[in-house]
Amino acid sequence: MAIILNPEQSLDASKRGLEIWWEVVFPSLLPFFIVSELLIGFGVVKFIGVLLEPLMRPIFRVPGVGGFVWAMGMASGNPAGAKLTVRMRQEKQLTAIQAERLVSFTSSSNPLFIFGAVAVGFFNNPTLGILLAASHYLSNLCVGLSMRFYGVTKETPIQDHQRKSVIESFFGAFKELHVTRIKEKRPFGKMLGDAVISSIQTLLMIGGFIILFSVFNKILAIIHVTEFIAFISSGVLALFHITTDLSIPLITGIFEITLGNQLTSEANGELLDKVIIASFILAFGGLSIQAQVASILADSDIRFKPFFIARLLQGVYASIISFLLFKPFYLNLQSFETSELPVIMISRGPEWATYYWEAIVHTGPIITLLSLCTYIFLYGKRNVFNRTI
Repeated sequence: MAIILNPEQSLDASKRGLEIWWEVVFPSLLPFFIVSELLIGFGVVKFIGVLLEPLMRPIFRVPGVGGFVWAMGMASGNPAGAKLTVRMRQEKQLTAIQAERLVSFTSSSNPLFIFGAVAVGFFNNPTLGILLAASHYLSNLCVGLSMRFYGVTKETPIQDHQRKSVIESFFGAFKELHVTRIKEKRPFGKMLGDAVISSIQTLLMIGGFIILFSVFNKILAIIHVTEFIAFISSGVLALFHITTDLSIPLITGIFEITLGNQLTSEANGELLDKVIIASFILAFGGLSIQAQVASILADSDIRFKPFFIARLLQGVYASIISFLLFKPFYLNLQSFETSELPVIMISRGPEWATYYWEAIVHTGPIITLLSLCTYIFLYGKRNVFNRTI
């Protein structure tokens, strides 16, 4: 009813969500999704898994393939970690408990979004990106260390693996790679086509959720539900001596991460308070991203509840870490004159992400359009043309 009564605002919100997906989300995630599918098919993931087994299992209580998922999740951003975790579960490289542990700490924003969109685009402060990124990825690590204790009583005890030398580990990794490649009967062309179709189908689903929650967030603001919830949350912010002007940006960010960070940067208040709220929003991810993850997890036996609890936990961790690192990672860096900084920090400072971010925004629609045309051709060839022959 609210959408019908406010058609113009609903249309503007849906257009904004479409622009985010069209310009940024689709072109930035598509290469990672396709490459991940190909690496899994070629056995590279199992190769990496054997090498990282001595690191990932004792620290996070997940198999070595978790290291690949973690790295790809950090590089490409949400919800890549969830998609790859489900893929590993379908490949039976993870148990359900291990998958729930893994998906809990492989959900993160990518560096381009943190540096390019939030630090530079919203706060107009490239140095702030270092602080936000440090608190974000350190909180990811803390969640992984915390979740290693999850499900220990339900999990079947695993015998300790015999410690192997580096040479033995490499030979074992190459053996797994070879076995996986032999089992994969699809030719490269078929494998690439499957990767493109699967990746684009996932991104179409993600786009639907982004548009839906963009409209939903706007409607909540129109009917003053956001203000009501913000009034309640302002008491919590006051308890921690954070300005209550950030209550509406916080509630908005709980629903949608991009708009929440934008409102946080524009609100009145101390920079430290804004950083704490922005760090929480980045870590929590917003209900829009969590709905995307829930949809992806629905294709497996991985439960959503541990993931949601982990997001709350990471939000708390990120807020605390940003408070502790504000002076060494921001104020101390701001105090340096440019001439006193190392040459590598001058030539390749946080601004690198700004250029890449702007390049994605400008070329994103072209990449999205070409990719969708490719998807229509491949999908039509497999499901329409082949049936008529």
